[in-house]
Amino acid sequence: MKKIMKIVTHTQPIPDSLRGAVLVIGNFDGMHKGHRALITQALSFAHKHALPVGILTFEPHPRQVFQPHDVSFRITPRGLKREKIAETGVDFLIEIDFTRDFAQKSAEAFITDILIQHIGVDHIFIGQDFRFGQNRTGSSETLRAQGVNVTSIDILKDEHAQKYSASQVRSYLRRGMITQANEILGWEWDIRGSVIHGDKRGRTLGYPTANVLLGDTIHPAFGVYATTVQIEGETQWRPAATNIGIRPMFETKEALVEAHILDFDGDLYGQTLHICPVQKIRDEARFNSLEDLVVQIEKDCVYIRECLSSYLSL
Repeated sequence: MKKIMKIVTHTQPIPDSLRGAVLVIGNFDGMHKGHRALITQALSFAHKHALPVGILTFEPHPRQVFQPHDVSFRITPRGLKREKIAETGVDFLIEIDFTRDFAQKSAEAFITDILIQHIGVDHIFIGQDFRFGQNRTGSSETLRAQGVNVTSIDILKDEHAQKYSASQVRSYLRRGMITQANEILGWEWDIRGSVIHGDKRGRTLGYPTANVLLGDTIHPAFGVYATTVQIEGETQWRPAATNIGIRPMFETKEALVEAHILDFDGDLYGQTLHICPVQKIRDEARFNSLEDLVVQIEKDCVYIRECLSSYLSL
């Protein structure tokens, strides 16, 4: 039977069964290999001492609070982050409602009010560079000074001695370097959203698309991608030629993900799609005519079908 992760906010009562838990604290955007290594060590410690283990994170991401007008940057919006955390096998997830008022709470008050009194934590695991509290003054030393048992871990590095980091993943995605981003993540990054109505241009050109807004998801390098798409309720992944961007020919105001699912003709409006970029094949471009655009789309689809043939065993 699949284990169900309990989700609570820091204002909700903590069940007695979860008090005295091992807690891993962090933002965990991306849930990359470094995050998973930290959680794995916490799980091992918790199992050895027969203790429940949970994750404490912050929603929305602090950067969204302090830089609300900044470009979207999240590798894993809340729903996807929850899913990836649940995959680790932890017992529960506590989401701190992060606001400007909360950001004014001192590190000492955070430890006393939330970690000790509210959660009743037994042992905390954090990354070596994790900071918390007003002006980010809290650290592993602050926790120990308050009498909290803490294990601080230097997040694992890759074979090139580079730290696994969400910042590096974002850098790769913004350059369209999907393979490199996935190598740090340890899983295949995807974009998720409900299919919305568009201007139907794709259909009139003979290449209908399922349109999804990026929302809080980081904008990868604009261009045309070979992608796989999973339709809500299905288990299979379908090949697709997908444009991510603003379509220079038509100058859309908001960046959009437009997936032309190969060999598919159906109504997807309102359904949720998982769109997994595999390879960027070219930049967005402005063409001299719609005829030239159609010719290029045809070439894109042929190339993408070949590109994904072994990937999906087509």
